This record gives sequence, C-alpha cells and structure tokens, in this order.
Amino acid sequence: MKIGLAQINSVVGDFPANVKRILAAYRECLEAGAELVITPELALVGYPPRDLVFKSRFVPQCLQALDYLAGEIGAVPLVVGYIDVHHPTRPGKPFRNAAAWLEHGTIRHRIWKTLLPTYDVFDERRYFEPGTTCEPVLWNGWRVGVTICEDIWTDESLQRPFYDRDPVAELSARGIDLLLNLSASPFHLGKPAQRRALIGGVARSARVPVIYCNSVGGNDQLVFDGHSLVADAGGCIRAQLPGFAETCRVVDPFATPATDASAEEDPAGQLYQALVLGLRDYVTKCGFSSVCLGLSGGIDSALTAAIAVDALGPQAVHGLTMPSGYSSSGSVDDSLALARNLGMSCDVVPIGGAFEAVKAAMRPVFAGKPEDVTEENMQARIRGLFLMALSNKENRLLLTTGNKSELAVGYCTIYGDMCGGLAVISDLPKVRVYEVARWLNREREVIPWNTIDKPPSAELRPDQKDQDTLPPYETLDAILELYVEQQLSTDEIIDLGFDENTVRWIQRRVDLNEWKRHQAAPGLRVTSKAFGIGRRMPIVQRFVG
Repeated sequence: MKIGLAQINSVVGDFPANVKRILAAYRECLEAGAELVITPELALVGYPPRDLVFKSRFVPQCLQALDYLAGEIGAVPLVVGYIDVHHPTRPGKPFRNAAAWLEHGTIRHRIWKTLLPTYDVFDERRYFEPGTTCEPVLWNGWRVGVTICEDIWTDESLQRPFYDRDPVAELSARGIDLLLNLSASPFHLGKPAQRRALIGGVARSARVPVIYCNSVGGNDQLVFDGHSLVADAGGCIRAQLPGFAETCRVVDPFATPATDASAEEDPAGQLYQALVLGLRDYVTKCGFSSVCLGLSGGIDSALTAAIAVDALGPQAVHGLTMPSGYSSSGSVDDSLALARNLGMSCDVVPIGGAFEAVKAAMRPVFAGKPEDVTEENMQARIRGLFLMALSNKENRLLLTTGNKSELAVGYCTIYGDMCGGLAVISDLPKVRVYEVARWLNREREVIPWNTIDKPPSAELRPDQKDQDTLPPYETLDAILELYVEQQLSTDEIIDLGFDENTVRWIQRRVDLNEWKRHQAAPGLRVTSKAFGIGRRMPIVQRFVG
C-alpha cells in the first residue's frame, strides 16, 4: 500500500491558499503513485486558530472550502483536517476538531477528535466537543483507523494519565489494518525523538502500521517541525520526513526499508532551524517583507541577525549599531564585521548626543540625586526609540534580541531593548545561545569569534559585565531550567546542591519580573516551557515556593 504524506505549511484562516496548497500536495503524491493521501491536523484551517473560530463566518467558510476541496478529489482518497460544527441542539461546545475522508468528489466520512488537550500551549476544550465513538473506515478491503494528534498520546511510557479513553485501543478492538494520525505537534528541543518513541510504541501496541503526518511552519509563537513518520506493525520506523520544510513523500509501510532518523538529532542545529522557520513565517505571514534590529557587538544580537538573514535574505535585514560613551570600539567593529559576514546593511548611529540631551532635560527633576540604573535605562530606551523610528520609516518589523536567561530575571529594559514585534531568541537560554552560535560557525566564521569569546556586557556603565549583576550563566541557566521548566521549588533546588542565596535571588527575580514579561514581544517557543504561551503566571500574587 502506497501512502502519501503531505507535510504542508498552512496559514491560519487563509482557506483559499490552504486549499491550493493541499491540492498541489495531493497531486504531487498522485504522481508518485499514492493510493491514499493524508494531511496534518486542521490543514484546511491552520493550527491553532484560537478565537477566530468564534467569528460568525469562520467555520462556515471552512466548510465551504471543504466542499470545494472534496469536488477536486478523485478515486484516490484524501484525508484532511478541518473544523466541523457540533449539532446545534445538543449540549456542549459548538465545534469539532475533525478529519474528512474525501473520495470520488464527496465527503465520504467525518471523523472527530476524541482527546482534546488542555494543558501547556493547548486549549482545545475551549472550542471543541470531543468525539464519542471510534470506528474504522472501510476502504478497498482495508479497515483504516483515523486519529487526530492527541488521540494517540496515551502510550503508557508517557506517564500522562490525562484521559479515561484510549482511541487507539478502541479502534484496535474493532479491528484495524492501518492507523492514520493527522497531527499538529509543535516543536521543542527533544520532541522529534519523543515522537519516534511514541509512534513506535503505538504501532507495537496496535500491531498495525502507523502513518503520522505532522504540520510544518510557524504560527505565532509555535513552530511546527514536520518530521512526519511511518512505522511498521513491529514499531520500526520505516520513514521520517525532513524537519522544518514542506515535503511530500509516498511510503509503503509494508515494504520501505527501515531508517535511522536519530542521526538528524543535533540539538543546536535543530534549534537554529526552528528559529529560522519561526522567524520567516512570523514575518511573511504577518505581511512584512523585511526586518531591522540593533547590533550591539554582542552574541545575542549577532545570532538574531544571522537567523534573520537565513530566514529572509540579507537584503531584507537592516541593522543599527548605536554606540554610547560606554561602548567599546570593538563593539562597533564586531557589529560591522558581522554585517559584512552576513551581507546585510548596518548603519552607525551614535546615541551620545541624545543621551546628554535627555539627562539635561531631566536634571532639574533629578537635582541632588546621583546617577544610577535610571541613566543606564535611558540609553537602552534611546536605542529603542531609534530602532522604532527605523521600523516606522521603512515598514520593517523590529526584532528584539534578548535571551531567555535575561528575560527570566528581568535583565532587560522595558520600552528599551524590549521594543519590537518579535523576540526571536527569547526562549533560548544564554548557554544555548553560545552553543548555537558555535554550531553556526562550524564551517566558517559567520559570527565574529571575538563576539563569541568576549565577556558579555550591556555596556551601559564603565567596564560593565553581565556577571557583575548575574550569576555565571551556566549556574543561572541550570537553576532556571529547574525552576521554570521543571517547576521545582526553591527548597528542592537547594537540596540538589545549589547555593541557597543564589537560588533565592533567582527565584525572586523571576517572580518579580512577571509584569515585564507580560509586556514583552511574542517569542518563538523552542523549549518545553516558554514564557508567555507555555507559562501562564499571575502578575499579582504572593506565593513563594
């Protein structure tokens, strides 16, 4: 049996473009000999549509698009994800997360998602009513089980007893020869390997081949990496589609030789590809064609610029380096060297005159008070003003360049270096920033080695270094992973051997700066617990733990 996997990049709410994309992939699979074609979850809609589903014309337009798509499908079936309407006279949520089996110009079957995730970045119970039955589709003498994403995430190895139903077991009890899964599973580091283990386990448990088709592309803060999979009945991975790219492939789960997909697992490389894809899609799907950013000579802005150039091309990226009296000549030199390496434009716009003018204007108000962090923040906010002016004048999306470690403890200036429309590396801890930068330089110097090797500094006061204020980044990031991602208490972290004063300082800084993160630009999620979409903490609270 030849199954076509259409790993496509849908745009949320763009039904005409999504229909065109689906049909192109379907026809490409037909030319390769597919006997059945499968798309990702909500491929017709884009995932996640969030509260767009409540707009009066959204779901009706989706259903119109589905009818049109069905009319274009011939004898080879297409299984496509869409949103269906729940029966209006019955209690429950108004919509269903659904898959349609299209064949011979008609909608032959409608399958509804049974398990609706409502945790982490998912909120499906807000919109959808779960399916109540799991029945195989009879096709050409085969009994095909059709599931949607979370429906297969019940394997015992996951240790996630979220549900009292197991759709795969229900389908297996009714007898199936093949299991399909339409998925929109977002990326975080380690997720592709986790999925391979899951799909292999599901195939072994159900004793049938599993065809898993995942979305690819960036939608808001989420990046979908593709890496669609085919496993045989013994759980052996027969095929894995490439990550971070639209791909169509036809696979016979009964005949294709096994593949070693683990060779692709370079953490730094995966992080970089995810950020490039997320930035490209965020910019282009929002209607921008170019970006700008501040270049400080530091590693964060350098990596962000490299990602932007890879995503959009050097002609679409404009940098400003904005030295003050505290900036070293090396910072300007490193910024210009980076721009040359990347082929992007970069202007030098000093902020010294503006800084002195602001201080002079505020001198009567600040009379008798010594300079402190206020003046440091003035410089960051002047730079933010200059960058926003460039963004407005040239209609470029401004990228912020702060990393997760800084954002976690508030080592950033609101309305200053936090200005912008997308925080590209805001989910990348500082240690990971260095790892990705070195990975990027593995064959040639992209980021100047001086930028990577020199001690990081905000350069807002004489001889300033990040480590004057922060713990060593290796320590900071280790504690942040335990506190933010694993959600351990301060006492539990201290019991692991970390210095008590350091742990409590970090915990307090993370909690105190929640208000600042609520005003930050959206960031691209690449870890298991990102600020914003993946971590929803109250601003006003007094819990310490």
